[in-house]
Amino acid sequence: MTSAIAWICALGALSASITLSAHAAPLQCLAPAKPGGGMAVTCKLVQKGLQIPTVAASQDAPVKINYLPGGIGAVAWNSIVTQRRAEADTLVAFSGGSLMNLAQGKYGDTNVGNVRWVAAIGVDYGMIAVRADSPYKTLRDLLDALKKNPSNVTIGAAGTVGSQDWLKISLLAKQSQINPKDLRFVALEGGGEAFTALRAGHVQVVSGDASEAILHTLDGEIRVLAVLSEQRLPGALAAVPTAREQGLAVSWPIIRGVYLGPDVTDTDYKRWVSRFDAMMATPEFSRLRAATGLSPFALSGDKLTVYIKKTVEDYRRQSDQLGLIR
Repeated sequence: MTSAIAWICALGALSASITLSAHAAPLQCLAPAKPGGGMAVTCKLVQKGLQIPTVAASQDAPVKINYLPGGIGAVAWNSIVTQRRAEADTLVAFSGGSLMNLAQGKYGDTNVGNVRWVAAIGVDYGMIAVRADSPYKTLRDLLDALKKNPSNVTIGAAGTVGSQDWLKISLLAKQSQINPKDLRFVALEGGGEAFTALRAGHVQVVSGDASEAILHTLDGEIRVLAVLSEQRLPGALAAVPTAREQGLAVSWPIIRGVYLGPDVTDTDYKRWVSRFDAMMATPEFSRLRAATGLSPFALSGDKLTVYIKKTVEDYRRQSDQLGLIR
């Protein structure tokens, strides 16, 4: 009898342990690129934002950041929509570049409805950077060199032809009467890899994002030639002129946020939307967002989903006009 009671108690303890373990599954933010880029910026901001005392859930451990690079977001997307569809505590970072790739069919036979869009937490902007010892002191210096001999300048960009980084420098080139097809691009896996290649001298220019540049300019080895925003950005890049100031009417805003798998329950999805709404409403989050180089932009749930559907449709139309749709 005693042994039977002990066995029942052991089973109860095991059951409680399993239940606790399931409940305590670690929160994670999946960055679909290598460290050092904009996706990492998003996950780090989410990690810090969810630790704000008025937002943090008492039972949650800090968000763990995991990296799953490949295909400029395609590997992470396919992992979530095929194998990890119901993981309620796996948030996946996305950007405007993800939406561009989705519009161009670079994620395969997929669409906006394949995931659950939780929140857009800020807006980034494009930028053009060189090494501090580069002969190009201004954006105009660079464009003059590209116009004279485009094959002499290697440009690092996350993604292949048609990616948002390719489009940023291509738009600047077109306004300077340079054929983007003549530019010499090196396709890289995310902003972190692009800046690593720039530091090593494998490329001479990086077409990327302002938040990425902030991560890599603190040691003085990188010079940002222009930000692609309507007005100068506050903070670390406040001294950097816009492309517009330098005579080129090009701006490139980039939203950053997170999504969940398609089979996450409505209850869990709404829980995350509410939690992000609460986080983004705090002054603490506003300060954290500004420190990363992101500007205010907050959409969540159904409103974000409508916004993304329209954005992807717009990107698809633009890409089709440029002959970029496969």
